[in-house]
Amino acid sequence: MLADAGEARAARAARPRASFDSLSEDLAGEDPLRRNGAAARLISLAESEGLDAADRAALSEHIRSSAPVLGITGTGGAGKSSVLDELLVRFRTERPDLGSGSVSRIGVLAVDPSKRRTGGALLGDRIRLNAIGGTEVFVRSLATRHSGTELANVVDDALLILRAAGCGLLVVETGGIGQGDSRIVDISDFSLYVMTSDYGAESQLEKIDMLDLADAVALNKADHPGAEDALFAVRRAFQRARSLPRHAPAPVLPTVASRFADPGLDRLYAVVRDGLAGRETALPSPVSDRPDDLLADVRLIPPARAGYLAEIADTLRGERNRVAAEADRAARIEHLEAALDELRAGGGAEEAARALEARLRDVRAELDAGSRELLAGWSDLVARYRAPRYRTQVRDRVREFSTHRETLSGTWLPRVALPGFTGNRDRLRFLLEENLPGHYPFTAEFFPFRREEESPRRQFAGEGGPARTNRRFHLLADSEAATRLSVAFDSVTLYGDDPARRPDIFGKIGEGGVSIATLDDMCELFRGFRLTDPATSVSMTINGPAPLILAMFLNAAVRQEVQAFEDEHERPPSADEYRELKTATLQTVRGTVQADILKEDQAQNTCIFSTAFALRLMGDVQEFFIRNEVRNFYSVSISGYHIAEAGANPITQLAFTLANGFTYVEYYLARGLPVDAFAPNLSFFFSNGLDPEYAVMARVARRIWARAMKLRYGAGERSQKFKVHIQTSGRSLHAQEVQFNDIRTTLQALVATNDNCNSLHTNAYDEAITTPTPESVRRAVAIQKIIRNEFGMAWNENPLSGSFVVAQLTDLVEEAVLAEFDRLNARGGVLAAMERQYQRNRIQEESLLYETRKDSGEIPIIGVNTFLAAPDSGSPESVPLARSTPEAKEDQVARVEAFRRRHRAAAPEALRRLQEVARAGGNVFAELMETVQVASLGQITQALYEVGGRYRRAM
Repeated sequence: MLADAGEARAARAARPRASFDSLSEDLAGEDPLRRNGAAARLISLAESEGLDAADRAALSEHIRSSAPVLGITGTGGAGKSSVLDELLVRFRTERPDLGSGSVSRIGVLAVDPSKRRTGGALLGDRIRLNAIGGTEVFVRSLATRHSGTELANVVDDALLILRAAGCGLLVVETGGIGQGDSRIVDISDFSLYVMTSDYGAESQLEKIDMLDLADAVALNKADHPGAEDALFAVRRAFQRARSLPRHAPAPVLPTVASRFADPGLDRLYAVVRDGLAGRETALPSPVSDRPDDLLADVRLIPPARAGYLAEIADTLRGERNRVAAEADRAARIEHLEAALDELRAGGGAEEAARALEARLRDVRAELDAGSRELLAGWSDLVARYRAPRYRTQVRDRVREFSTHRETLSGTWLPRVALPGFTGNRDRLRFLLEENLPGHYPFTAEFFPFRREEESPRRQFAGEGGPARTNRRFHLLADSEAATRLSVAFDSVTLYGDDPARRPDIFGKIGEGGVSIATLDDMCELFRGFRLTDPATSVSMTINGPAPLILAMFLNAAVRQEVQAFEDEHERPPSADEYRELKTATLQTVRGTVQADILKEDQAQNTCIFSTAFALRLMGDVQEFFIRNEVRNFYSVSISGYHIAEAGANPITQLAFTLANGFTYVEYYLARGLPVDAFAPNLSFFFSNGLDPEYAVMARVARRIWARAMKLRYGAGERSQKFKVHIQTSGRSLHAQEVQFNDIRTTLQALVATNDNCNSLHTNAYDEAITTPTPESVRRAVAIQKIIRNEFGMAWNENPLSGSFVVAQLTDLVEEAVLAEFDRLNARGGVLAAMERQYQRNRIQEESLLYETRKDSGEIPIIGVNTFLAAPDSGSPESVPLARSTPEAKEDQVARVEAFRRRHRAAAPEALRRLQEVARAGGNVFAELMETVQVASLGQITQALYEVGGRYRRAM
């Protein structure tokens, strides 16, 4: 901005009048893009040079009608931008008549304060506004600069420019204000004050000037504790300022702007709309208006369950103390028995013997019945593991496993090593803290033995279109007994868009993952793989639009079975036969969809729907799974991998992931789902690096999960079993000395194998630079094969049991996780902590610490900051870059266009039914199973935005 008025006058004098006249003509033209562009440039002109009387007179000639001004102000962090966004949604939907015809264009001026020392301003409101797409809404961010108030000096001229541009409603939003700031009322036809319940003592309300002047007050974040008391106090202050009777209606309304279709915001909108139009709105009686009544279905976790993480931490610490006490009792019993035997062997001392017997009975009675059973059954358990074959029940069948493997030297290596404890103290502690694989608390593993016929290796791919990725899958699955496919999607798919020629989309099609937009694409992706084959499973790494992609996948599996039926019977199935095929397919298909929306908000950022609606979709998927007996597919893969990739250390990765998992448990329980009906469908996903904590991460998670599910939630054995997929760390891959990456990946894979991950993906060494090449993928696959088939110690399945350092590290990491649970609980739980961006800030701080220490050399990275190649060692190794070609991108655009043309008659009705189900509170996923047959990914996401809301990004 120019320093003084003299400079501004000089700049105006040097400015060609023709430039202003040209912009003025565009402002009054019919082209909305040119009109918005002219408005933007004229406001910039007003900021930098100012407008004179002739300029203002010229602009006034273009004004066809007076546009009312809605002024929005409030305290910092009250959610003004969110309230504004929700009001814009409703104005755009209804297009009300505010006195000069229906509102078709809205102009928004968002003012933020300039810092006095630096002069800078964070103009970030545009990022959080979802309702400003297209040309109907014009948004301009302004800085206060040196105005001395919460408004910029240019606001009056900017309002004039927007009236000349034909806006039927003008909105001015200020930055956060203090108690005495009220400049907004001077430029507003209707002023709205947004606040929360965090205003301090009730006496502070008397100091807020806007409570005396505002036309309406929004008490936002009314789902927070204390909102009901705050509403009563603010209404009373509002009434006192206007000398109203105690029970007179007052426009002080509770709102939850973070909630899509919030009824409180519906009422606020009606008050604002009618106020701008000069009409009065009927207000509810304060006596009957209670926030808790309005918020019955808002709180995703019921208030009574808000302390679930603290309860879990207390339960697990209590169990740790109980185990120690039980082990001491077992030792005392053993000592008393030995003393009694010695006493009897020596003869005499009958009175002492009787006293010992009495004490022994007391201590035996103190020992838990479960502990007595464990000790009594130890000998039989040892005998089962020492026999040549081990028999166990898996669901409805008995499986047998060999218990030993013979080495080249003729040594019979036990697949499960047994401890050599001689005393009951150590034996019972082992059984209660760790136990053998397949036995509670499943610290070592939840399967008694690994399945020898199925490798834990996943075949991970995603590039270009579905046909190209299908070819890569067939390459990876070649010669494998089991087909375990894992799909990476491109960013266009991850954000729920269709391939298109738009500049912001076209270049991303098929880059870094496969492009999937239709059911036809999904069928092509898995062509040649029988999805109902028990040896086939599919994992899909997608979150925001995960329910839509899952519906496509399940439909693709059903289509395969229908095609197989038609090939066999040479006719299509009847309606009853189709239902049977569909039911059998859903009950057979195996796999996982990531769908972890909490982690997305905390770390990865591919959220597309509002958090509440995204969680509702997850719950709908799980309800559908329960209703249709989908037992072999995991409805969510609760992911720590992306938390780690964003920069979290291993303890934070583990703690946040488990906390998210327990949050899903609480949410599903709040929906009325039985724990044993949904918990077996939950799975987890970790990153493995080289820090020592990674060596015990899965075992700590298994113990925490099993104990919490059993002791806190009363869940059965299947629900107690923690299923985890591990991927080697992508963050540990470096572009320098890329060949060294295979060494890091090998060590990480060995750590994951020793800790008994249930499935494993090894990254290719060149992923730091490009999509993996066939050569690098083959080497990554070889890492797992060599560990599994050549590394002899991997034949043993509990190699960590009995290690002193592993035992200590397990306890240390577990307590660190419980301490993080306490910190999350102090912030109101996972969801409340997310509102404060606690998890995101924590991850960023840990990432900065790592990068700082790496940069200083305190953390040595071989080939990066130490053991560097000599300067004259030649040019860096050339790595071929994998890219999707323009032809492949164009082919994907053509595919989705062809799909939409074929179904253009059926799609609108299908999308309408989907929206009706969503509005009526029905199961959206069940309807999605039908919708995806005729509508594309982009069509469906756009339809759901209208009924579920877009994700509003926090800054």
